[in-house]
Amino acid sequence: MKKWDELPEDMRVPEVKEYYDILVHNKKGLLAKRVFDIIVAGMLTGVLSPVFLILCLVIKLDSPGPVIFKQTRVTMYGRKFKIYKFRTMVNKADKSGTQVTVKGDSRVTRSGRLLRRCRLDELPQLINILKGDMTFVGTRPEVEKYVRYYTNEMKATLLLPAGVTSRTSIDYKDEERLLEDAEDADDIYINQILPEKMKHNLRAIKNFSFFGDIKTMFITVLAVMR
Repeated sequence: MKKWDELPEDMRVPEVKEYYDILVHNKKGLLAKRVFDIIVAGMLTGVLSPVFLILCLVIKLDSPGPVIFKQTRVTMYGRKFKIYKFRTMVNKADKSGTQVTVKGDSRVTRSGRLLRRCRLDELPQLINILKGDMTFVGTRPEVEKYVRYYTNEMKATLLLPAGVTSRTSIDYKDEERLLEDAEDADDIYINQILPEKMKHNLRAIKNFSFFGDIKTMFITVLAVMR
């Protein structure tokens, strides 16, 4: 972790300091977390390469456009990066309308529905993990549009790399349904869903432990299987 004085100015606030001190006292756990990320992400990338090829073919045959969807997200210390996902929507779907997905969203392709249901669209994020932009367990990365609405306390989630999964993402796996009948999906997400998700994310930082992350990964696998 960076020293306190090296953090972005907007993060050097009392609300973030509480969480920063907790993480500083867990340096060994954070080191183990990064080593685990590199080893497991590298192994999975090799083992799942045939699956990658099959999914690329399915996506390409289903709808025109690139196989990999790239989007600018925000990770540790407010740094921007390109997140990788298998494309589940029609090409350039993110250029129009809201940046959250609602149930029955017409932009989602046929193959995209299956990929989303099984979380297979997240597999390319193994590359993000190897690059250091993400970690297996942590706060899901938001687009810049929504990060602008972070309170000072919410900015504490940027003390760690963005995550592929978390207890919050499991609890809010049906987020699309929550937005199903919303007249203004962005408004509902920013003012109702985001604050609630952040309460869980901040609690996870306070209770951070390496083995707690391993437990979350197993719970994620079980949730997907169900």
